[in-house]
Amino acid sequence: MAADEPVWRQILAGRAPTDDLVSAVVEDSAIVLGTEGVGLARQQLRSQVLGAGPLESLLADPEVTDVLVNGVAGVWADRGTGLRREPLAVGDEAQVRRLAVRLAGLAGKRLDDTSPFVDGLLPGGVRLHAILPPLVDGGPHLSLRVPRRVTPTLQQLHDWGSCDATMLEALQALVRRRIGFVVSGGTGSGKTTVLGALLGEVPRDERLVIVEDVRELAVDHPHVVRLQGRSPNVEGRGSITLTALVRQSLRMRPDRLVVGEVRGAEVRELLTALNTGHEGGCGTVHANAPADVVARFEALGALAGMGPAAVHAQLLSALEVVVHLSRSGPVRVVEELAVVVSEGARPRVLPALSRGPDGSSGRREGWPRLAEMLALEEQPEPATGPDAPTRRPATAPPS
Repeated sequence: MAADEPVWRQILAGRAPTDDLVSAVVEDSAIVLGTEGVGLARQQLRSQVLGAGPLESLLADPEVTDVLVNGVAGVWADRGTGLRREPLAVGDEAQVRRLAVRLAGLAGKRLDDTSPFVDGLLPGGVRLHAILPPLVDGGPHLSLRVPRRVTPTLQQLHDWGSCDATMLEALQALVRRRIGFVVSGGTGSGKTTVLGALLGEVPRDERLVIVEDVRELAVDHPHVVRLQGRSPNVEGRGSITLTALVRQSLRMRPDRLVVGEVRGAEVRELLTALNTGHEGGCGTVHANAPADVVARFEALGALAGMGPAAVHAQLLSALEVVVHLSRSGPVRVVEELAVVVSEGARPRVLPALSRGPDGSSGRREGWPRLAEMLALEEQPEPATGPDAPTRRPATAPPS
């Protein structure tokens, strides 16, 4: 590129790249490049210096939710239908490393041999994870999670086939009745998307305080306060944990306390908060099935120094419903609503509404408890058989 020489002049002068400097560098070559060439050069240089380089087009694609760079082995992207290999060349190992280091710098992180992995947030909200050899084979690996540009509503999730009308009504009542709940599921099951849609149903006069390790949760609500954790620096200092942030959030007058992902010792503060008058609190948790949620909380409680008995007592008072998600082909679906009941002194997760093979919801043994809790009217069982109405097919896969 004809702009190489001006670029190096800026670098040797010790100037950090900015949008204005990028434009100035390209303008210096206007006579050589011409009007169209200047525009193209500006776009390419901005992408290489301030953006994601060869990954820029994927990150700009509104359908892309994840971009993965497996070193020199190739690039993969998920457009809501699973990972597919992209015909995109990032370069050799040195070029991939330069891209990883630059993106880490944009996220305010240091990535080198002394700090060989980072987890951060790029400008625009893209979540970055990068890791260098020899911790990974085949060159540096990048994982980019692209946030949704438009937060879907519960009604839109229903229209896309994520839930039927019965499940939709129950989810809306769950928020309206200020029930404490968690959204569970495996990686990529849509937990963050569904939680954001649920929070969009919160009345506009309530204050949401959201605590996250890295900001991912998109919420269409006028009164949202966001707290974000901070990783330690290369000397191992300066970290701000979710545990500390949950404690701070309790002093900020939340009407609803939200923990984006419960995965550590912060579970103690969350359970304590939900047991001290903060109704309607919620979060997400990794679990392969609703029945695994109790065991997951036991494991997290152990990280906070809580014994099983203490976890059980807190859980029974704080958590009432589990919203479990799964992936059905290209579509993320609400697989089950379950209620938390007491079995002696131990919590048990009891299925209440489960998604059937045809996409309709069927009542399970926990339905009477859920219907009472959510003040739902008794409804007939969904029709089955050849004369039953068919569910409208999904028109767009939620992520």
